[in-house]
Amino acid sequence: MKTVRVLIVDDHRLFRSGVRAELGPSIQVVGEAEDVETAVRTIAELEPDVVLLDVHMPGGGGQEVLRRVLGSGSQVRFLALSVSDAAEDVIGVIRGGARGYVTKTINGTELTDAIGRVAEGDAVFSPRLAGFVLDAFASTEAPPIDPELDSLTTREREVLRLIARGYAYKEIAKELFISVKTVETHVSSVLRKLQLSNRHELSRWATARRLV
Repeated sequence: MKTVRVLIVDDHRLFRSGVRAELGPSIQVVGEAEDVETAVRTIAELEPDVVLLDVHMPGGGGQEVLRRVLGSGSQVRFLALSVSDAAEDVIGVIRGGARGYVTKTINGTELTDAIGRVAEGDAVFSPRLAGFVLDAFASTEAPPIDPELDSLTTREREVLRLIARGYAYKEIAKELFISVKTVETHVSSVLRKLQLSNRHELSRWATARRLV
């Protein structure tokens, strides 16, 4: 079996180490990057077969990496690996040029297989995410513009979605690999931007926009 050269891009060192430990012998991890700038530079230097790309990280996130790398004419293939299963995240990175999108609930064997398939030119998605992509590309209409939603950062949307699902602050912090204090800061920012008063109103707002 051909060895696939992989670069892991994620802003959490422990997670990168965990991915390394889980990948099968057909995968050679040639490097790591923790933010957009490092990722773009390292991809150009190492020219891996596949980049395992986190969607949310400092410097603009996975979509910015895709824009800069693929915009330069690179033929490297990208597989998004994210805690987020939000439709807008999936569609955003696929439109940006990623060949697949899997969530961090995937196990090592499945991830190894997904990387191999992307290296061979296949498109790979976690089962429930495939529908998002099919729906998005089957529609010829542009999605409606929502100024309030657009005012939120990607991380704020993640926190909002988890609040709407009933997660406690500690659970959100664990899910997103951030501190409880950071969660509280994001919630305060969202409340201010949306001119809402509490978690209950946030949940109703998110549900009305099908963000849950």
